[in-house]
Amino acid sequence: MELYVGMEYVSETVVDESNTALAMGSGDLPVLATPAMVALMENAAMNAVAPCLTVEQTTVGGHINVVHLAPTKMGESVHAKALLKNVEGRKLTFEVCAFQDEKLIGEGTHVRFMVDRGRFMK
Repeated sequence: MELYVGMEYVSETVVDESNTALAMGSGDLPVLATPAMVALMENAAMNAVAPCLTVEQTTVGGHINVVHLAPTKMGESVHAKALLKNVEGRKLTFEVCAFQDEKLIGEGTHVRFMVDRGRFMK
């Protein structure tokens, strides 16, 4: 399978004690932490292109620019969608967004780079 603009993936989670701002230290309220939302977005981007990579390859995050628009309380489901918008060699640019049900709670762009696992770890 070859990479193509338009590849997408959706990652899901439920807000629980492990991914709140209070637990992650990014705030002091029991709502979805911004770092948890960002991680969900990155996970969606990683998984969007994973089927196209060899076992020696992976992607790593290089840049993310997002806004967190609304809080999500404990017990609520959240899903993040990543859509591949541009491929420039090893550089992959995604549009990312996160929703609680149909409500947009975050959006932005994310850049990942395809790398060789062994070389990267050296």
